[in-house]
Amino acid sequence: MDAIREFQAKKVNGFLALFIIVLLWAAAAWILVDIIRNEEPVLLWVDIPLMIVAALLLGGFYIVQPNEARVLVFFGRYIGSVRESGFWYSNPFTIKRHVSLRIRNFNSERLKVNDLQGNPIEIAAVIVWRVVDSAKALFDVENYEGFVAIQSETAIRAMTSHYPYDAHVEGQPSLRGNPGEVSDSLRGQVQARLEVAGVEVQEARISHLAYAQEIAQAMLRRQQAEAIVAARQKIVEGAVGMVESALKMLSEQKIIELDHERKATMINNLLVALVSEHEAVLRRNGFSFAWMATSTRRWRSGRPTNCGV
Repeated sequence: MDAIREFQAKKVNGFLALFIIVLLWAAAAWILVDIIRNEEPVLLWVDIPLMIVAALLLGGFYIVQPNEARVLVFFGRYIGSVRESGFWYSNPFTIKRHVSLRIRNFNSERLKVNDLQGNPIEIAAVIVWRVVDSAKALFDVENYEGFVAIQSETAIRAMTSHYPYDAHVEGQPSLRGNPGEVSDSLRGQVQARLEVAGVEVQEARISHLAYAQEIAQAMLRRQQAEAIVAARQKIVEGAVGMVESALKMLSEQKIIELDHERKATMINNLLVALVSEHEAVLRRNGFSFAWMATSTRRWRSGRPTNCGV
């Protein structure tokens, strides 16, 4: 089957055609009056066909609104489309089918699908689309609006299977962490499916994303655990940097000289103080900043310093 492409149909200004048809009706009326006055029935063979033709010609008028198109079909054959807004006239025997070219939204239902890792999730999306080829929209698919709905949901399912909900590997794209990339991927998949219907996808965005109810609690605990681990890691990294800076300052300013054993004890106490979240931990480890001041005074006075815990 040959692919149908939209092309411009032949048309005439509607007001000009209306003027010509009015002249035909005026001529038919004048002939009828002449037949009645002069009693010449032979003129009926002219007047009756003229009135029939004038009546048939009235079916060729149509109006095209902005961002709309009229698809003309003449006895089953596509003869073109009219996109220019205005009052037009074409072959009165053509069927003039209306197609909207305005931008429209498709809001998908919440779909339960599996992500890349096999986790069941709920996802919904908004597809912004418009018809760019009126002939393909009418003749290549049965119902282009229903076609958009079904193919969009199919593309959402296919796209979801290529991404995990959350990235557990550094640098891996995910549905939650990379919305821009996911939207571009979804738009590409939807556009590939709707090309046959003469539809252009303007935008595709995820409007709802969540774990399915049966695993939502488990995944929430997992996310919380990962957040705690990440926070602890940051705290430890910061504490190590602070201990390193403190030892460097003590060494450069020659406030106190520590051997390896005392330095290890001091590092241990500093890390406990910086990383722990409760004062009780500090008391259990016997560390305080007052101890540091006392130890420093004892060292300067020559008295032995106990750096043990």
